[in-house]
Amino acid sequence: MLNAAIIVAAGRGARAADAGDKPKQYLPIAGKSALARSLAAFLGHEEIGLVQPVIHAGDEALYEEAAATFQSPKLLAPVSGGRNRQESVLSGLRALESHGPDTVLIHDAARPFVSEAVIGRVIESLRENAACLAALPLSDTLKAEENGRVKSTISREGLWRAQTPQGFRYGQILDAHEAAAAEGRGDFTDDAAIAEWQGIAVALAMGSERNVKLTTAEDFELAERMLTGEAQLRETRTAIGFDVHEFEPGGDHVILCGITIPHAASLGGHSDADVGLHALTDALLGTIGAGDIGEHFPPGDPKWKGADSSFFLDQTARLISEAGGRIVNVDVTLICERPKIGSYRQAMRARIAEILDIEPGRVSVKATTTEGLGFTGRSEGIAAMATATVELTLKG
Repeated sequence: MLNAAIIVAAGRGARAADAGDKPKQYLPIAGKSALARSLAAFLGHEEIGLVQPVIHAGDEALYEEAAATFQSPKLLAPVSGGRNRQESVLSGLRALESHGPDTVLIHDAARPFVSEAVIGRVIESLRENAACLAALPLSDTLKAEENGRVKSTISREGLWRAQTPQGFRYGQILDAHEAAAAEGRGDFTDDAAIAEWQGIAVALAMGSERNVKLTTAEDFELAERMLTGEAQLRETRTAIGFDVHEFEPGGDHVILCGITIPHAASLGGHSDADVGLHALTDALLGTIGAGDIGEHFPPGDPKWKGADSSFFLDQTARLISEAGGRIVNVDVTLICERPKIGSYRQAMRARIAEILDIEPGRVSVKATTTEGLGFTGRSEGIAAMATATVELTLKG
């Protein structure tokens, strides 16, 4: 599917800035504007193919400044919005028509902390649903008021807080917006409400507490402090892992990066001898200074005989999470003459991503040979090298 995104950035944001100052989407947060952060989130997502900004007429210079660092071919030229958000979204939808997207995600530039995971969950939902919005279940108790006093308590069961992005089948949401415009309806508070009005069922995808909408000057002050504080308490660590397993006669397959591959010999080892996952496990353990795979899963321990190496990797991911770490990306290089890896690479990437609970775009799997040299060149075994990068939140 061709997934497009509309970034709505045509508002004035009067509550966020003093009179005469920039609209809120152009205000800096830790040195980078809210609009630039929103654009980066969608341009950087591997499943987004086009990004259509919608800006206020006359803001072209501000937009060019905010988007100056982006060179992605995904980024389309901005179009002018309308008198309200609804008209601005329709302007963006019409601008995308010639590109023929299958789906479109509509996102407010004033939510600059949307994560790759939230975007991915909305896209995933659109594989089965005609519409979906990011949202969070309501956790606060609700009170009805009358004359300054509590009249009643309202049950929060089944109530959700709507966020963006909100995703739709492109043709359906365009038709819905056109119908609303034709009837002079400009009172919808979000795009999901327009879809509901048209009888389109809207699914829910889990949003994020970080995916806040910046509205007031205080919101920007809090966001600035949050990013500044987080930057001071985070560091990025990279480590390398390496492993080797020799071939043993008599087998009919090998297991590499969690995928079974037919082969004339098997790899020898106490567990399933998955050399790729072993190297990656060592690399990840190295990012938190937690020793190596043999320290955590000793090869002399009978309980690990024939063990699925995905368990080792899963437990290592758990250790990283407990240490306050977030896996940024991993890279595995398999070194062998045979078997040929190319047709299995995508399955390997998907399996590693599944085990680590990260997006496939954060996983790389490559293969190379040693041009007939050494033990791998003589097809005596397989070697693997892995690197891992982890962002670690430091504990004060």
